[in-house]
Amino acid sequence: MSSPESHHHSETELADAGTPAPKGTKIAGPHVAGVLSASDLQQTADSIAAWQLPNGMIPWFPGGHADPWNHIEAAMALAVTGRRSEAERAYQWLVDNQRPDGAWHQYYLADGVEQDKLDANCVAYVATGVWHHYLCTGDRGFLEAMWPVVEQAVGFVLDLQLPRGEIRWARHNDGTPWSFALLTGSSSICHSLRAAIATGEELGQERPGWELSAARLADAIRTQPDAFAPKNRWAMDWYYPVLSGVVTGQEGRAMLASRFDQFVMDGLGVRCVFDKPWVTAAETCECIIAHLGAGRRDLATEMFEWVQDLRADDGSYFTGMVHPERTHFPADERTTYTAAAIILAADALSGASPASTLFSNHRTLPELITIG
Repeated sequence: MSSPESHHHSETELADAGTPAPKGTKIAGPHVAGVLSASDLQQTADSIAAWQLPNGMIPWFPGGHADPWNHIEAAMALAVTGRRSEAERAYQWLVDNQRPDGAWHQYYLADGVEQDKLDANCVAYVATGVWHHYLCTGDRGFLEAMWPVVEQAVGFVLDLQLPRGEIRWARHNDGTPWSFALLTGSSSICHSLRAAIATGEELGQERPGWELSAARLADAIRTQPDAFAPKNRWAMDWYYPVLSGVVTGQEGRAMLASRFDQFVMDGLGVRCVFDKPWVTAAETCECIIAHLGAGRRDLATEMFEWVQDLRADDGSYFTGMVHPERTHFPADERTTYTAAAIILAADALSGASPASTLFSNHRTLPELITIG
């Protein structure tokens, strides 16, 4: 396998996108030649849709809980595989469960709240999902209907921003904020803020305060490592600043190369944490998209082949695997968010949907303004 530093393509070689589909466009659906066919990926989408509840909620697995972030990830996967009605039922569930302060709780069960903490990253992610759905469908009515939901969610999140720019990761149900910020969560929030800004611009709702907040957050991520609680064991803290478009170009490639050997098990996938021999499909797929955005299509495609080791016969995906034992971890767990990550990585690799570059070509989002 080639080293992460070699054979990169310039970012200008990546296809431009970020223009919504003409309304009524039918998406053909992603496929990755020689790895997964369009029908294979439709089967994976079927596995998500089959587990969606009548109220629109998409749990991790039958009888399990849902969190807003992974619920939205699943909705995006349904959209890029042409399951628009199921995706919109998922967004309606968010509408139905948004709190007056703009937030959602961390975990829900079919009949109510399981964990009442309010996680800023999960709350912000609705902006990414809404913009993604608009890119896929071109449905301005959907964008207009969801704008108040996005606006309230962003308000909740930005109330947690600290003077240095970082965003505290959560509030207790009583409103008391956690005392610290997380790098992965803040990186994802920065991407979501840019999606929210794009939504506002499309609707003629300029939000210069959001642009300044996103710029301050990006600056903290790039220049203030001590602003975030140390989570160096976790792969997400390694690749998320690149995946989210905060660290780009040569700096992004250098960041991905810097810990590649620590986190990547050659031929198998990305470790969840660097000191344990288990790989997870979702983290591998996110890392694939980060490498694609950094111009490493060759490596991204190779890693996508590896992760098929976790595919189940029905098209769903096991969450992870421990090596060398090759036992699934958690035991036999298959999750909707893992299936969704596979679909979104396939879409990014294939360029099938109008939203395919949302996570890999950050020039399609409003530019982060420069602050002095």
